[in-house]
Amino acid sequence: MTNTLHTPPTAAAHHERPFNGHPRRWEKERALAQRSGHVRDHTCSADCEPVLVYERTRWGWLAWTVPGDGSPPEIPHQIGVLTPAASRVQRLAPRWLTRRPAQQLTLATLPGSLRLSTACVALISLLTGLFAARHGIPVGIVLPAVLLAPVLAEHLPDRLDARALEHVRAVEGDVPCRYLQRLAAWHASLVQAAAGSDRYELRRSAEIGQHLLWDAADPLQTCGVRSASAELIARERLMVQLAHQVTQILKPTADDNAPGTTQDCAPARPLSPYSPGARPSTHPDPRRTPTALLQKGILPMPSSEASPVARSLDVYFLFAHEPYYPAAAQEINTTVVAAASLLHPRVRQPDGARIHDRLVRGRRPGEIVPLATLTHELDGGARWPEAGDWETATDDLLQLIRDHDCDALNLGLPEIARALVCNGPHAEIRAVDPTSGAHLAYGPADRIEVLVEIGRHLAWAEAGTPLWPGNDLLPPLNSADAS
Repeated sequence: MTNTLHTPPTAAAHHERPFNGHPRRWEKERALAQRSGHVRDHTCSADCEPVLVYERTRWGWLAWTVPGDGSPPEIPHQIGVLTPAASRVQRLAPRWLTRRPAQQLTLATLPGSLRLSTACVALISLLTGLFAARHGIPVGIVLPAVLLAPVLAEHLPDRLDARALEHVRAVEGDVPCRYLQRLAAWHASLVQAAAGSDRYELRRSAEIGQHLLWDAADPLQTCGVRSASAELIARERLMVQLAHQVTQILKPTADDNAPGTTQDCAPARPLSPYSPGARPSTHPDPRRTPTALLQKGILPMPSSEASPVARSLDVYFLFAHEPYYPAAAQEINTTVVAAASLLHPRVRQPDGARIHDRLVRGRRPGEIVPLATLTHELDGGARWPEAGDWETATDDLLQLIRDHDCDALNLGLPEIARALVCNGPHAEIRAVDPTSGAHLAYGPADRIEVLVEIGRHLAWAEAGTPLWPGNDLLPPLNSADAS
């Protein structure tokens, strides 16, 4: 199957590998890790504590394991994000938390272990105490100091760790780290663009990117990917929009003299053969340039000047359908539209309005809701007759898209990804690898990964202007939800 889910271009492949662009640094750290700690290999269990190589950044750090085969890892073991409002002292927290682990001494006669630094401090304090006592300092002063010094050396680092962690959010696990790694790569491109520049828009975009990293780390740390999928998709969309706006700002001056609409200066949108550029002249959504938004210090959200019905809380409807081929070797089998497109008069009504009401109810702005999620919420499809004829509604939407009467993100999803979005949020897909014969299982976390990836492409396709739901839309069933 042809996969037309192309990856939006990025400024550079930041953080795809440890110390990207500095291979000698990685080789040096890897050699040191192999001498000083446990290297992860196929014999490791979940309880293994491998040695970590820390890559410090302006916003935090990435902690990498060292694979046994010597190859650089692809996913960090841990990612830490520093609070955006950190003071000079608080900025020392990542450096303190990523220090080399203390060496432990295990005593055969005593349970537990002791830090090597504690033993050194105990020895030094004892020698200092004996020297002080020989020079006439009272024992009542020397003895408490000799006893207190090793106690502080043993317990003070833990207290400092707890204080430093108040200003840092650390995320572990393959799926959360993979998501935050992508955000960090986008943010790195923003920081690179702002470095050495006195333009307010570039510096402001880097500041917003830091806030998005910090906000994304919170649900990943406390709730996990599955519980916070809608928030994560929305934040990744915002980060991609920021990167797109910075790209426009950095364009040569000759491009800036082009006609002043966002659509005119936006790059080609490879995901959608029916580009939102070919719209009726009665398009209701005025546009503002990304530069204007950044100068005002506003997050680059879609324009809010459209009618309340057209915005529909910025929720999106994803549905799979029979493949069609608008161009040679280009398969379209899944489509994303603005939820408000269900209110178009050419969609079967009142079915479209009822489905729209179910779709937007209780959603977060920017959430992408698959048709299969609605089926799951409607008791596995048993209550679809209450909502409407979804088959006719989706057929009408497809015809609307092909007639250029609304915008859509048209995707050619691979088989596994399409199967995941065509099943409920808790379903499991099993497949057999034809080359090895191994049985593979894909579950809710993989489904969320697919939705996050679609959200990233939606952000790129929408950069500068949101999807247009069409003209002459009907009022929603609950107008209060749409306003």
